[in-house]
Amino acid sequence: MTDAALGTAAQLRDPDYMPPVARAIPLGIQHVLAMFVSNVTPAIIVCGAAGVGFGADDITPMLYMIQMSMLFAGVATLFQTIGFGPVGARLPIVQGTSFAFLPIMIPLVAGRGVEAFPALFGGIFAGGLFHALLGTVIGRIRFALPPLVTGLVITMIGLALVKVGIEYAAGGVPAKGTEEYGSLMNWTVAGTVILVTLGLKFFARGMLSVAAVLVGLIAGYLVAWAFGMVSFANVGRAALVTLPVPFGFGVEFTAAAIIGFCLMAFVSAVETVGDVSGITRGGAGREATDREIAGATYADGLGTAVAGVFGALPNTSFSQNVGLIAMTGVMSRHVVTIGALFLIVCGLVPKVGAAISTVPIEVLGGGVIVMFGMVVAAGISMLSDVRWSRRNMVIFAVALSLGLGLQLEPQALQHLPETARILATSGILPAALIAIVLNLVLPEELAAEATEEVSGGLAGHGTGSLR
Repeated sequence: MTDAALGTAAQLRDPDYMPPVARAIPLGIQHVLAMFVSNVTPAIIVCGAAGVGFGADDITPMLYMIQMSMLFAGVATLFQTIGFGPVGARLPIVQGTSFAFLPIMIPLVAGRGVEAFPALFGGIFAGGLFHALLGTVIGRIRFALPPLVTGLVITMIGLALVKVGIEYAAGGVPAKGTEEYGSLMNWTVAGTVILVTLGLKFFARGMLSVAAVLVGLIAGYLVAWAFGMVSFANVGRAALVTLPVPFGFGVEFTAAAIIGFCLMAFVSAVETVGDVSGITRGGAGREATDREIAGATYADGLGTAVAGVFGALPNTSFSQNVGLIAMTGVMSRHVVTIGALFLIVCGLVPKVGAAISTVPIEVLGGGVIVMFGMVVAAGISMLSDVRWSRRNMVIFAVALSLGLGLQLEPQALQHLPETARILATSGILPAALIAIVLNLVLPEELAAEATEEVSGGLAGHGTGSLR
C-alpha cells in the first residue's frame, strides 16, 4: 500500500481524507476484523454467567445480546467518526464492547438468569449518562488517575477474568463435576486456538498478525467441528432481520448497578483519552486537542447509554484499532465509518449472531485466555511508566492486596449489605478507590524506615534501585 495508491503523505494524516473506495472498503473491513472477537465476547460471558446460552433451553437472549453488541458498536463508532454537536472526536476511533465492566457485570447477573438483566441494563444506561457528563471535566480529573492507578485497575481487570478463560477452556461452568470437564479433547481445542494465535502474532505479518485471535478461533472451531462439537441448529431457526427493541429485557435501577457502572466509567474515560492520544500521535504526528478528548468522552458515554436502552453492553474505544492505524498509516475517519456501517448491517441480521453462537465454549476459552492475558499485560505495561518510589510501592501493595484478596475470598464480607458486598467483592472498585485516595492524600515520600519494613528491605540504593 503506497502513497501513490492512496494519496500523499499529508492526505493520509488527514482525518477528513477519503481514500479511493476500492481501498477504503477493505481497510474498513480490516478494522472490524481486528475488533470483532473482542466485541462479541463480553455478551457471551455475561450470558454464560447468568446461566443463559451455553447448555440452556433458550439461547434467544444470548443471540439478541450478541446482535446488539455488533449493532451498537457500529452506532457508537459513528458517534465518534461523524459526530454531532460536541459529541464525537471526528477521528478514526472504533468503539466496541468493553471488557473493563465484566468484573462488575458478572456478580450482578451470576446464576440469576434473565431476571437479572433489567438491573444490569438500568445500570448501563445510568452509567453511560454519567460517563458522558465526564466529558465536561475530563481534562480536570486526569490528575487523579495517573499510570499507577490506571495500570493497577487494568491489571486487576485482567486478573479478575483469567478464571473465566480457564473455566471455558475446560468445558464451561455447567460441565463442572462431570467427566467431560477438563478433558483432553476440550484442552486440545482450546490449545489449538492459543498455539495458532501465538504463531500468527509473532511469525506472521500484516492483517494475519492483527487478526491473530480471530484466525486462531477459526482454527479451533475447525478442530471442534472435526470432533463433532459444533451444531448449526440455531442458525436455521434464526430470523433474517430483527430490529432492536427498547428495554426489551426490562429496566430496573438499583444502587449496586448504578454505583458500579458510574465508578468504572472513570476508568473507561481514561482509557479513551489514552486511545485518542495514541491515534493522533501515531496517525497524525500531533497531540490530541481538548475538544477531541472531550468529544470522544461524550461519544463514549452516549454510546454506552444508547446501547443499554437496546440490550447491548457498555462501549469503549478499542486500543487494538489504534495500533492498526499506526500500521496502515491511514488516518481517515471515513474508513472507520465504513467499518461501522458493516457492523450495523451484521447487527441487524440475527443469523450472524446465531453463527457466532455455534462456537463451542472450549474454542472461546482458548481465545479469552489470550485476550484476558493481554489485558493483564496492558496493565503491566502502564505500570512500567510509574516511578517506583517508596510511596508508590506502598500504594500499589495495599490496593492490590485488598482488592485481589476480597475478590478471592468474597465470604470475608458476607455480613455487608448486598449492594456494598457486590461492589466490594468485585475487587476492581476497592482497589481503584484505595489507590486514588492514597495517591491524593499520601505525601510524595514516605519515611525510609517504614518502606523498608513493608518491602522487606528491598528498597536499595544506587542505580536501578526501587527509589
